[in-house]
Amino acid sequence: MKKILIFLIVFVIQIISINALEENVEQNTLAPNAKSAILIEESTGEILYEYNSHEKLEPASMTKMMSLLLIMEAIENKIITPNQMITVSSNASSMGGSQILLETGEKMSVDDLLKGVTIASGNDAVVALAEAIAGTEENFVKMMNNKVKELGLNDTNFKNCHGLDEEGHYSSAYDMAYIAKELVRHEKILEYSSIYESYLREGTNKKIWLVNTNKLVRFKEGVDGLKTGYTEGAGFCLTATMKRDGMRVIATVMGEPDSGTRNNEVSSMLDYAFSQVGLKKVLSKDSVVKKFNIYKAKIDEVEIVPISDVNVLYKKIDGEINPTYEVKLNQLNVPIKNGEIIGKLYVMNDNKIINEVDLTVKEDVEKCNLLQLYGKYLKNILSGNISF
Repeated sequence: MKKILIFLIVFVIQIISINALEENVEQNTLAPNAKSAILIEESTGEILYEYNSHEKLEPASMTKMMSLLLIMEAIENKIITPNQMITVSSNASSMGGSQILLETGEKMSVDDLLKGVTIASGNDAVVALAEAIAGTEENFVKMMNNKVKELGLNDTNFKNCHGLDEEGHYSSAYDMAYIAKELVRHEKILEYSSIYESYLREGTNKKIWLVNTNKLVRFKEGVDGLKTGYTEGAGFCLTATMKRDGMRVIATVMGEPDSGTRNNEVSSMLDYAFSQVGLKKVLSKDSVVKKFNIYKAKIDEVEIVPISDVNVLYKKIDGEINPTYEVKLNQLNVPIKNGEIIGKLYVMNDNKIINEVDLTVKEDVEKCNLLQLYGKYLKNILSGNISF
């Protein structure tokens, strides 16, 4: 009896081990050589595939995606402008690794420096931009880490803005993909990251040829960014994004053995996404989902809209779905600014919530002054909305 019991225990352990191994192999079929990987759809943020996606690893130059996110925000907030000339510091010009050969005291436009970062992964270029925005690279790195917290990401700590290996500088495939998701909301960045080759300092004896480190931009239709990375500690890394039939996906791999394997596996991940799922637009960000009156508001009718397009994914094997939605609003008080979150829109399919999107007002809602309030009151009396 004892021998039979031991045999059964060993047999169960073997079965569990085999199942665990099979599950691990299944999870790692798309990027078998990567230390970690993730594939997401951009508009919904839905994960289509992941493997060790929260493992903390050296991100190499994929770090620059966060730098680029802050740079794009700085341009949109007019802290810097594309035509602004930046004077290169000795700190920026001394950066090792990939560079665009900036010299101390040289002046280069923000636009050209952005090309240097997105196309050639120039460490010197990104430091020059970081200093222009924050005064010092150290201050800029603080901004990077604050942005990580703002995005709710937990696997990342930056020590520099370029990605050279440094103790305590780490991220994960998960965090990199969701930083990329935030970055591509600034569509202008794709105009830079989709360029395969360009030149800087044209018409001078210091002309330099830039070739995109992301070869998929040239060799895979629909790929228009984002960022490669390589250091001895990180291995070969890549976050790539591709758009087809209105759907954008983002793939990240870390710790690949060489650039060829990295590119092939990311390409397979992208193909997998488009073969498996489709995207259905339920509402655009301009769709009015509810109208109502707020007595103390200047305008007669407040219009509620989603803060972004409302999309849902469906498995192609199951066919397209026809979802419905429900609107739930917070307690509202004027004034209300466009962009202010005032409730949620829940997308439903078969009575299950499959997506949710924040709601806002279509235009700013200002509060009536006393005279305007009296005018509204009088108008309601004359129209018969108020009776005595």
